[in-house]
Order: sequence, then C-alpha cells, then structure tokens
Amino acid sequence: MPEMKDFCFPSSTGRNQIRARICRPDGTPKAVVQIVHGIAEYIERYDRFMLFLAENGYVAVGNDHLGHGKSAATPEELGIFSEKDGWAYVVDDMKLLHDRMKKEYPDIPYVFFGHSMGSFLTRTYMIRFPNQYDAAILSGTGHQSAALINGGLLFAELLTMSKGPRASGQALNDMAFGSYCKKIENPRTPFDWLSRDPETVDRYIADPLCGFVCKCSLYRDMMKGLKYLTNQKNINSMNKDAPIYFMSGAEDPVGDWSAGVEKAYKAFCKAGLKDVMMRLYPGGRHEMLNETNYEAVQQDILNWLNAHI
Repeated sequence: MPEMKDFCFPSSTGRNQIRARICRPDGTPKAVVQIVHGIAEYIERYDRFMLFLAENGYVAVGNDHLGHGKSAATPEELGIFSEKDGWAYVVDDMKLLHDRMKKEYPDIPYVFFGHSMGSFLTRTYMIRFPNQYDAAILSGTGHQSAALINGGLLFAELLTMSKGPRASGQALNDMAFGSYCKKIENPRTPFDWLSRDPETVDRYIADPLCGFVCKCSLYRDMMKGLKYLTNQKNINSMNKDAPIYFMSGAEDPVGDWSAGVEKAYKAFCKAGLKDVMMRLYPGGRHEMLNETNYEAVQQDILNWLNAHI
C-alpha cells in the first residue's frame, strides 16, 4: 500500500526550509511525477491524485512553494516568495527537488505536472532546464497577451515600490481574479470558478492555507515570469522531444475560457515540439482534479502517462 511521507530541504534562497511530500508505489516505479501546485494553495491538496499515481506505479512528489503551506514559517510569510527574484527562487527549488529525486531514481523517466501558477512555473523550468525532464502535463494553464502582462507588471512594480514588497496585494488580487465568476450564472461564492463541486469550493474557502491575498511582490514576480514564459523565443528553446499534455476545463477563466490554452498549445507547436496534446473538458472549471468528473480526468492522465512513458 502506498505511503505518504513528508520531508524538508533547504531552499535556494539560503534562508528558508521547503516542505515536500512524497508517495511511493509498491514495487519498481515506472516514473517520477513532480507536482507543482498553484497560487494560494499547497501540496496536500493533491493527496488523492498522488495516491492514485502511486497505486498505478508512479512516484508522486511535490513541495510547498516559498510563502505557501508549511514552507511558510509564520502566517506573515504566507503569500511572498522573496523580496526580489522570487520567481527564480521557486523554479530553483523545483530543480533542487528534481535533483534529489534523480539521485534516488536515476534510471526512470521524470515528468512534471504543473497546475495553474504551477503550470507557469513548470513552463519556466522547461525553458531554463530543457534537458532536465522527459515529459510535462500542464493543467489549468493559459497564455496572456503581451499588453495584458506588461500592464499588470507595471502596476505590480509601482505598488511594490510605493508600498513595499510585503504589502498586501489586494488591488492586484482583485485585478487578477475579480472577473473569474463573470460567466457563471448565479455564483454561490467568489470561488465558484474553481470547480462545479460545492464541497471542493467550501473546503477551499474554509482552509486558512488557501485563497489568501498574496503580497505585492509575489504578483510582480509572477508577472515577470509570465512575460518570460510567453516569449516565443524562449518557448523555442524547450526540449522538442519531450511529450506535452495540456489539460483544462473548457470554462476555466485562467485559460480565458479555452482561448488561452489554445494559444499556449499553438505556441508550443510553433516552437517545433513534436508531441503536443490538448484536452478541454466541456463544462469543466479551473481545478479538473477536483471537478465532478475527477475520476475520469485522473484516468485520462494515467492513460497518457502509460502511453508516453
């Protein structure tokens, strides 16, 4: 029976400890799947998926990012990566976990699964370290326009400079997420865009480690990351041979209700990646692993992994 265990490792910042979580299968594993979580959540929200992967022969591992989950040493540290260079530090921490796992499992394939902000971090990793992964699954991703990114980055930089990197990013949070329920008829909560499952939404709202407003500097760092990863020249440097699986709810606002996912898919194809697949789930919202049809979604992921690993 697969067992879940926690461990810690020093962050690339040289100041923080990163909490990680692993679930190993019985017997010889097929591959390692490193999960990269989204903004204002943490790795334990993926326990069901990690157990599913382990039960089907995969090592599942992931960490709480800087300023998230148990990697935040105090409540005051929630929602900040670092006062500067935060995006780079988070990606470097992903690499540290990758290197640790490769030492333990040097001879099996390595897959990244990135959700939401985690998909953007994964795409950054894929550009910076094109030979340090064998496949990638991008969940709940998007592809924002240069004008939108540059406008958001300017606003975030101005607020960070005027208020300080640890100031509340409420205005940036409202700008980023305020319109996400606009296409949902009679939304029950401000977080209905996450899932059609009300229990999932209610658990998220009740969890103090979810849905918090991040600091100004985190939004600044994320906008810098988005600018980097949507640059076609950078996308062109990705590993052309590594298979990529885009998966998203067709009604996911992070993916601009499918249009942003399609833009990302086309950008990867334009870069010459040889094996790129996209699946959009009709009616699905942002968290397909927590949607009403999550079992079918997990099985689709497993089928793709088994076919490509």
